[in-house]
Amino acid sequence: MPTRFTASQSVKIAVPQQPIPIQHYLRQPQRLVNALVDNSRFQQLSEEVFRLKMRPLSFMTLSIQPTVDMRVWAESNGIIYLRSLSCEILGFEYINQRFTLNLQGHLSPYQSSSGTRLEGKADLEVQVELPPPLSFTPKPILEATGNGLLKSVLLTVKQRLLHQLLVDYRHWVTSQMTEQAIEDNSGDLPILNLD
Repeated sequence: MPTRFTASQSVKIAVPQQPIPIQHYLRQPQRLVNALVDNSRFQQLSEEVFRLKMRPLSFMTLSIQPTVDMRVWAESNGIIYLRSLSCEILGFEYINQRFTLNLQGHLSPYQSSSGTRLEGKADLEVQVELPPPLSFTPKPILEATGNGLLKSVLLTVKQRLLHQLLVDYRHWVTSQMTEQAIEDNSGDLPILNLD
């Protein structure tokens, strides 16, 4: 019988004023994924789908490393959504065949007189049928351990998001402004009259 583990995490981020609103930045899902995960651990499969190789997770006596395919997309109102599509546990066929991971989340920009803030929430659920002898462990112990593990995964993602998102946003704004300045200046090249 599968054991179910769940965790939720919410986040609020005050966004410092920049010349380009963060809504423009959020329309690029790859940038958000880049802020969430080290680029050596993800592969872009299509415009909105990414394969993430999670860090190894230790649960009781098991060590597993899930690989999750996720869809990350932005709506026209600037809200970013993420949803897991599939998951694979490499090297542990018994668990892989009896493991489901469901991750859903969103990040929304809010404008107010004091500036812009981002608010988001992620919900993570795992169902797994554990092999013996783990399956004989009392359910409250299994659930407390599993829920704690999922909470720590989401907390790690939250900490990275809090730190990396604004750093990457600042870099992006700077590069956009530099590109714009180069484009603006390229039209002003003096024309030499060689007569």
